[in-house]
Amino acid sequence: MNKHFHLQQDEYGIAWLTFDSPGKAANVLTGEALEEFDTQLVTIAQSHPKGLVIQSGKKNGFIAGADVKAFARIGSPQEAQALILRVHDIFRRLEALSFPTVALIHGFCLGGGLELALACRYRIASTDPTTRLGFPEVRLGIFPGFGGTWRSTRLLGHTQAMALMLSGRNLVAKQAKSMGLVDHALPQRQLKNAARHLIREQPPGRKPSFRQRLPGSTPLRPIMANIFRRQVRKQAGKEHYPAPYALIDHWRKHANHAADMYASEARRVPELLTGKTARNLIRLFLLQDDLKNLAADSDFRAHHVHVIGGGVMGGDIAAWCVLRGMRVTLQDRGPEQLGRAVRRARQLFQRKLRDRYRIQEAMDRFIPDHQGNGLGKADVVIEAIFEDPAAKQALFKDIEPHMKKDAILASNTSSIPLQQLGAGLVDPKRIIGLHFFNPVARMPLVEIVTTHETPPDLARDANGFVRRIGKLPLPVRSEPGFLVNRVLMPYLMEAVILLDEGVPATDIDRAARNFGMPMGPVELADTVGLDICLSVAEKLSTLLHGKVPGNLQALVEQEQLGRKTGRGFYEWSKGKPRREKSTTEPDVLEHYSDRMILRLINESVACLHEGIVADADKVDAGVVFGTGFAPFRGGPLHYVREQGPDRFFSKLQKLEYTYGERFAPDSGWEEFLKES
Repeated sequence: MNKHFHLQQDEYGIAWLTFDSPGKAANVLTGEALEEFDTQLVTIAQSHPKGLVIQSGKKNGFIAGADVKAFARIGSPQEAQALILRVHDIFRRLEALSFPTVALIHGFCLGGGLELALACRYRIASTDPTTRLGFPEVRLGIFPGFGGTWRSTRLLGHTQAMALMLSGRNLVAKQAKSMGLVDHALPQRQLKNAARHLIREQPPGRKPSFRQRLPGSTPLRPIMANIFRRQVRKQAGKEHYPAPYALIDHWRKHANHAADMYASEARRVPELLTGKTARNLIRLFLLQDDLKNLAADSDFRAHHVHVIGGGVMGGDIAAWCVLRGMRVTLQDRGPEQLGRAVRRARQLFQRKLRDRYRIQEAMDRFIPDHQGNGLGKADVVIEAIFEDPAAKQALFKDIEPHMKKDAILASNTSSIPLQQLGAGLVDPKRIIGLHFFNPVARMPLVEIVTTHETPPDLARDANGFVRRIGKLPLPVRSEPGFLVNRVLMPYLMEAVILLDEGVPATDIDRAARNFGMPMGPVELADTVGLDICLSVAEKLSTLLHGKVPGNLQALVEQEQLGRKTGRGFYEWSKGKPRREKSTTEPDVLEHYSDRMILRLINESVACLHEGIVADADKVDAGVVFGTGFAPFRGGPLHYVREQGPDRFFSKLQKLEYTYGERFAPDSGWEEFLKES
């Protein structure tokens, strides 16, 4: 019985194989689906059609990739190798069919899905905005292993193929066509006719030019490999992220030899897949899916969003909602703030949409609204003014009577409890927190802040709204700082204390990056804004057992607020900090990172103990997706369990003895120590 694939033959003698896994939102190459696909290929080959078209029965995508959940269950390199060798056989069967084959791509075509498409003779992609093609494997700590390293280099040439695999970036259809990854990029309504045309005409397949093949020649490969390594090193160190370096080595040794590349994939990818980095990155991928599933039972649809506050955060929230297809009105006190927000929005649309008609459509949905006329029509109202409880209370009291009764009323507060914000409302239970992170376009997480009085359907609809705009919802309890700022501020404040002790900013940031943080805490504080850091630090200082560092207060008083003013802890030029060279010894840097990271970890334990979030996995997901905590470590609490809680507890005790109460281990450590 065919469960995942359905086969039909049309009047032209063309076989149409539709991939449509039952009960799933997306097609995934599970073991069961792959075996059924192989069976179908045998059947199709025996019927000798004019050609084969492989398409998806899902509206939102072709194939999302391999079964990552199955990857997490693989227990040994030998088990992974058996899977890869089996897929190699199946895709070779597809590639060897004597008649033309076409992959008809609409929506996402990623990882193993793209590798399957590459085994077809032709590829046609829809120009719909949802269509994305790419190899995201490096983000999971591996590299393409289903024949993709051979087929992509053979099709695109070496530099283009390697850049695509090493970056993990996704392409829209027109980019894929320009690169040569697909043969046609067309509107969805034209895909089937184009497939029939290719099968009927059978034009020769694309081949890379001599110039594109040249970097893969034996004399040039070592030189190109060094160039690739230097480029990768700017983004990720080999000790933390071995996969891109393994891919470069694989290519350097075996490029241009199909059998060798297949064999190397089957050897190298299983080693990576069962290693610690891939295990932790796969764990985070699954945690991300868990957050997405929080909105699975919500059918809430927001057509109109009203944002109050045209500063950087408010304007960027408004622009992001427009980018996700919504009509947005943006309110502020004067046209100057709204003008800046409009200019920033246009820059975002130009960067993301790259099509003048779609950019104009987006700008038409972005409506400056000085008078607040959109308030009464909005399905969601988001307050994003400055972080002052009295100002927010006054605003909510003023707007509540003018809102639709069923509209979501949300605050983008970064630290103020909802109980305080809702004090002046007729219905204080209707307010909810939607805490976005800066920069909005890059940070995936939104904290959904609730109290024990928040109606469950309101929390559910807020989850649904956050997913509709392509963000990850994280439910958190309304306590000062919530989760992310509560955990982040001790880390940042310890960095500021180190500065106060005379440690150079470059050493502090280097210590954090050596640990695996994507950005150092001093640079992060300057990027967020020192005024915002000071505001949150003042609200949390009692809770976090420490005074606000004097040097932070002094810089804010001098209006040296970081990147936005050109000077903070660093001097900034063209959006980048001016750094001095660091020559400090590694063991000293490790001590600095211990001081910062252990405060973050200690507060993560405290948040779990106090029930700020539901469980340890939610803490890990929130801290990684909200702060950028070293992804390859799998989250702060997972890192504790992996390394041994007693080790961290002992370090905290020693630091408390040396530096004082701010390092006192939280009482929540008792549960962790029982596990060890």
